[in-house]
Parts: sequence; structure tokens; C-alpha cells
Amino acid sequence: MPTLTQLEYLVAVDRTRHFGRAARACHVSQPTLSAQVHKLEEELGVVVFDRKHKPVVPTPAGVAVLERAREVLRAHERLVHVADELAGDLAGPLSLAVIPTLAPYLLPRFLAAFARAHPRIELTVEERRTEDIIAALRADQIDAGLLATPLGERGLRERPLFYEPFYVYAAAGHPLLSRDVVRDSQLDPADLWLLEDGHCLRTQVVHLCGAADGRCGRLDNVRFEAGTLESLRQLVRAGGGYTLVPHLLVVQLSARERARHVRPIARPVPTREVSLVFRRDLYKRDALRALYDAVRANVPDDLPARPRAAHRVVDAV
Repeated sequence: MPTLTQLEYLVAVDRTRHFGRAARACHVSQPTLSAQVHKLEEELGVVVFDRKHKPVVPTPAGVAVLERAREVLRAHERLVHVADELAGDLAGPLSLAVIPTLAPYLLPRFLAAFARAHPRIELTVEERRTEDIIAALRADQIDAGLLATPLGERGLRERPLFYEPFYVYAAAGHPLLSRDVVRDSQLDPADLWLLEDGHCLRTQVVHLCGAADGRCGRLDNVRFEAGTLESLRQLVRAGGGYTLVPHLLVVQLSARERARHVRPIARPVPTREVSLVFRRDLYKRDALRALYDAVRANVPDDLPARPRAAHRVVDAV
């Protein structure tokens, strides 16, 4: 009979598509992992991986074996988790992915408090883009994601955490800064700086401001799409033009920088909905509830858990 360890090795190879990386992820030597996978294949009478293909890929029969292997591992994990919950103790692994436009501003607010409050939960956190988080949730590679919603993805549940307004961030001397409040109609897409493709915040900004061609503010001969909000902010300051930034970034700026570069947008204020997203069949509900509560307890009071009349939620997809 296959052992749980063998099944874990099998799934690790499928996840990494590489025996060496799978061995490192499982903290064993590659010969040990390879031998156990080969032994399992012999016991089942099925070749699970096509080793001639680079990277390795599952065979048609292997796809079915891997699906059952994941089911067994999930059932075992669920059994252990249920036992911990019955004992009144939150414990075990919990994996979380966070979009890059949220991670540096939100994670420092709640991560340490959550870890101290739940020392037996082994929380793994990584940054991923929205499409990667959705794929990882569907593939059962992670338990939950923190990202902009609504997504409208079947099989995934979205539990809104807060509603976060956008602000104009403009280079010194930009005409938008002469106004106390900026109207949508004054947001010129020709003067707009954007994050690169794949960021949901880029999608939201394009929805709000219209299409942009990647031109760097007033630098007609330069086209640039930033990978992070920090790059975007620094380049706006140096090159002219403007962009839109979320509230959690703005509150980290100095009062002087806010006065020189930031302006609010007129009501209804464009806002992003930020949610905890997980599979509807996920059984780690108590751990997710604790995570949700930790985030809500540590976000600014002016980020409400429900949208206000003054808010207009911008589509994330």
C-alpha cells in the first residue's frame, strides 16, 4: 500500500516538475525521493511521470493517480485538523498568497499579531499575482488568498475584508495638484503611469482612467510599465505625470509628501474591495476565521468592512 510520504513525494514532483526541486521541497535527498516514487509506481503498476520530457510531466494515467493522491492527502490533513479543532486548538499548516500591491502595506499590520495569537498554526505567506492565486487555489496548492475582488470565479468564496479608496499621486507641479479634489473627467489617460500587465490594480486603473499606452508621463520617447507601486511612485516623482495609489500606501507617506503629491478623488470615490478568498470546500474554517479577524483588527478604522454610499467599487477583472 502507498504511504503518505510516497504520496507527498509524488505530489511534490508534479508541483515542481523536477525531481531535484521536489526533493529539496520535501527536505530529502533526490535519490531517496526518486527511489520512493519509483517504488510507488511499481506497486501500482503505473508509470506516473514521463521522465524523458523536460520538465517532467505526468502521463495520462499519472494524472488520475495524482488526483487520487491529492484526495488522500487532503483527507489525512482534514482528519488531523478536525482532531485539533475538537481539542479546541488551532494548529497545522495554513498557506496564504497575497497580491503584490497589497502585501507590503497589509502584511506588516497583522502578521506578527496573528503568529503570536496562534503559535501552533504554521503560516506560509507568498506574493503572487491574481491569476496565479486563482490557479493555485483551484490546484489546491494554497489555502487562501488576499486580493482585490469581486472575481466571479465559480467554486471560490470571497469574504470582503475592507474597502480601500484610490488617490491621485502626481509629480510636483502637475495640474491635478492644483485642485483640492480631482474628478474622474480630469484623469487624462495620456498622462498616466501604469503597473505592468498581470496586476489587478492596473486593470482597475485602466477601467477608471481609460486605456494608456505605457508612455512615461511627459517623457514622450520613453515607455515603461512598473512592477511595483514603489517603482511607480518614484518614477512619477522623477518623470512627471500621475498614477493612482491605494489608501494603505498613502497612509505610510509623510505629511509633507502627501501634501506635495497626493489628492483625493471626488465622490463616489473609486475603491477596491479586498477579500479573503478560498475554496468553498476548504475545511480550515476556524483557522481562516482567525486570519480574517486578525486582518480586520489591524487595518485602519477608516477602511470599512462594508462599502459606503460614497464608495464606487472598481472591477478587479
